[in-house]
Amino acid sequence: MSAARVSDLHRTALVTGASTGLGRAFTEMLLADGVRVWGTARDTARLANFSAPASPGASLFTPVTLELRDGAGAEKTFLEADRAAGGFDLVINNAGYGVFAPFVAAEFSVWQEQLEVMLISTARLSHAALRGMLARKRGALVNLSSLAAEFPLPFQSAYNMAKAGLTALNESLMVELAGTGVIILDVRPGDYRTDFETSVRRPAGAGTPRVDRAWAAFEKMMRAGPPPAQAAADVRRALLRNRSATVRTGSFFQAVLAPFFSRFGSLALRRRIQAGYFDVS
Repeated sequence: MSAARVSDLHRTALVTGASTGLGRAFTEMLLADGVRVWGTARDTARLANFSAPASPGASLFTPVTLELRDGAGAEKTFLEADRAAGGFDLVINNAGYGVFAPFVAAEFSVWQEQLEVMLISTARLSHAALRGMLARKRGALVNLSSLAAEFPLPFQSAYNMAKAGLTALNESLMVELAGTGVIILDVRPGDYRTDFETSVRRPAGAGTPRVDRAWAAFEKMMRAGPPPAQAAADVRRALLRNRSATVRTGSFFQAVLAPFFSRFGSLALRRRIQAGYFDVS
């Protein structure tokens, strides 16, 4: 029998990047289901509305300052919060950002930092979380990958690399942890109507007419995407099933039709469709 609420399975959760976008939607969903949530942000002032006395679920929420650019510091912060929570039953690694530029137009340090933040630090927190979950023989690790792992976004090479790497990690863990009581969700969102595009870095001097067309297409798709609550509802359903899974979420075209055509079409066809989709053909 399926659980009625996420709190029937998971009493405590940590959500990274809880201040905005999908992370905020995940946090709101978990609080509504009675889960005690530790939500992270680089600036906890952005989490104030969760802690406000008038906020639903305020008594269940704890803000945490977390900086993923400092991997060792982030792990230390995670372990301190984990001890305070009595062990996290659920960890959602959601935090991330974008860089939009041709690969060679930006200094390599720009791409290296993004990979460190989004792939290495996320893997580090996953490692720390799983040690505790496996010792308790229960838990759920949710790593936010992206449909970009299957359909790479033009001019966002490190983002694509990070998300593909997370999907590879998630797939590895699903096999390794089978039968342990710990589940893995590989969540692959498409474009959602969030403020993600406002946080995307565009290095100076990297623009060309082709790059600008791709950026305009990217912005248009973000604005036309579904609301973040849809991703939260999809993750909630997957958590209540209580088994490892891949969760594609987004518009019907991105989350259902595109993977279907990709499965049965050729790579050459997929690349042509992507080029047309982003107006860079």
